[in-house]
Amino acid sequence: MPIRVLIVDDNLVVREGLEQVLAGQPNVEVVGSYTDLPSLLEAVEADPPDVVLTDIRMPPTSTDEGIRAATILRETHPSVGVVVLSQFAEPSYALALLESGSEGRGYLLKERVHDRAQLTTALETVAGGGSVVDPKIVDMLVAENTRAERSPLAELTQREREVLAQIAQGKSNSAIADSLVLTKRAVEKHINSIFSKLNLSDAEQASKRVKATLAFLSEERVIGD
Repeated sequence: MPIRVLIVDDNLVVREGLEQVLAGQPNVEVVGSYTDLPSLLEAVEADPPDVVLTDIRMPPTSTDEGIRAATILRETHPSVGVVVLSQFAEPSYALALLESGSEGRGYLLKERVHDRAQLTTALETVAGGGSVVDPKIVDMLVAENTRAERSPLAELTQREREVLAQIAQGKSNSAIADSLVLTKRAVEKHINSIFSKLNLSDAEQASKRVKATLAFLSEERVIGD
């Protein structure tokens, strides 16, 4: 059964572009497109989709409606996943999105939407209850906090930082191994080392690993500010 996706963006060109990107994907069905937060919430209430693919800014205030929609739906329709699209490479938005839980949540930069495979994978991951965070956001957090005084991130090797970025995208150990051309055993070794250095050894499940990683980075970011 295909993933039922509801698109929300106040820009007609963007909405049509997303529909075209997803058209022809046998495992994705676009069930509607809307332009603002009230219409989004009304549509979900009438016929809940599997995933809402939404802009971060839209009417009525054009500030953070996408984040607010994710928060509201966490309470009213916890089974509905949300992927927020943003042109802003600002870690605070991603952290706000995951504040109420990382399960079934994704944050991607709009520059990624032209990559059909990446967008589809994100929708599949979120529909399955996982989490996806744009690698550019992870890179920014890691780079910023590595510079912070006494940051444990400074203890990570370059390879461990690469693995950490993959973890924060919600990838499985096998997917990380394929992406970085490593054995699965090597990936497990790197992950054990990473979480040991970051005091996150008890974070085992994929979505919890994402949340734990970003929570740590967020904490370090505040300390380093």
